[in-house]
Amino acid sequence: MEWDLVVVGAGPAGAAAALGALAAEPGLSVLLLDRQDFPRDKACGDGIAPHVFDLLAEVGVTGLVDDRTPVRRLALQRGDLKVDRLMERPAWVVPRTIFDQRLVEAAQAAGAELRRHRVRALDVRRSAVRVDDLFEARVVVGADGAHSVVRRTLGLPAGPTALALRGYAPTTAGRSARQVIVFGTARQLSYAWSFDRGDGLSNVGYGEQLLAGRPRPSRAELLDRLEELLPGAGEGGTEWRGHHLPLSSWSWRPADGRVLLAGDAAGLINPMTGEGIYYAVATGLLAGRAAAAAVRRDDGGAGSEYRRSTARLLARHLRHTALTARLSRSGRVLDAGIRASAADQRVFDDLVELGLAAGRITPAMLRGLVTK
Repeated sequence: MEWDLVVVGAGPAGAAAALGALAAEPGLSVLLLDRQDFPRDKACGDGIAPHVFDLLAEVGVTGLVDDRTPVRRLALQRGDLKVDRLMERPAWVVPRTIFDQRLVEAAQAAGAELRRHRVRALDVRRSAVRVDDLFEARVVVGADGAHSVVRRTLGLPAGPTALALRGYAPTTAGRSARQVIVFGTARQLSYAWSFDRGDGLSNVGYGEQLLAGRPRPSRAELLDRLEELLPGAGEGGTEWRGHHLPLSSWSWRPADGRVLLAGDAAGLINPMTGEGIYYAVATGLLAGRAAAAAVRRDDGGAGSEYRRSTARLLARHLRHTALTARLSRSGRVLDAGIRASAADQRVFDDLVELGLAAGRITPAMLRGLVTK
């Protein structure tokens, strides 16, 4: 079966790839493949930055969270230091069973076809890509998550990884109407979170970067560390699920050719905050547009076009997040950032942009780190 575009994985990155392609060329044949039926759960912090909806509006998708409660405050804490401020724009906390379902429905409404299928192999040829000897596509987008089959099939190595545990628990007093992040005090970058969904429950969890030579923490250990940093947050919690977070690094350079990677499959998780939905939607849309342009030209240049467009959006940002994550291993730098954010709304806003979207280190942020 021949398609213009086959997208492996129908989460935010995959659905966005379909939307980006069909917004650019409405007549394309686009197939979304996912190993699960929707709606389905996805272990995640469920926080969605407003920038995600800015991007989706560009392809005509609006109103996805109109019935959800926005979260206007963000609290950051490490030890005795804390900042609790209004964000410049509210965020949302939406379970992935809801958000992913609505987004894939938007892709279907735009003209994509969704099928349940577990992809096992790719055969990249000169003029097309065969998927499991069942489908043939002029371009393939791999959006199949942290353990991407598409990435492994291409022989691309995995980068640094974090491990997190997520559950849903009754929202505790003092943490309502907020996204709360409490950083660990050890040298290893780690944090616990409590994100109020607005319906009496919060998404709560704990994550830390996995380090070579150190044993992988057990579920019991992750729960203990959550309780240590956020006492009581996990009480009454259910639906606990662990997940890996492929962290972005200093640079990311998509390869040439007909196979593109987006979102978690590309190793795009913010190493400071664990945020991945913005990256997923942003790179998914760009991958879809690059695929549409290659199909229109009838050539194999999707990868080079995708590399140029993602570099314009993310190249400098990824260098800044990698640097900030490295500096944050020093407790003194992280403490200085929290102090500066508590003293200056501009620094706080800049940190939010850097942690939740495509922000960069700003002069105000640097001054705050030096003077506080």
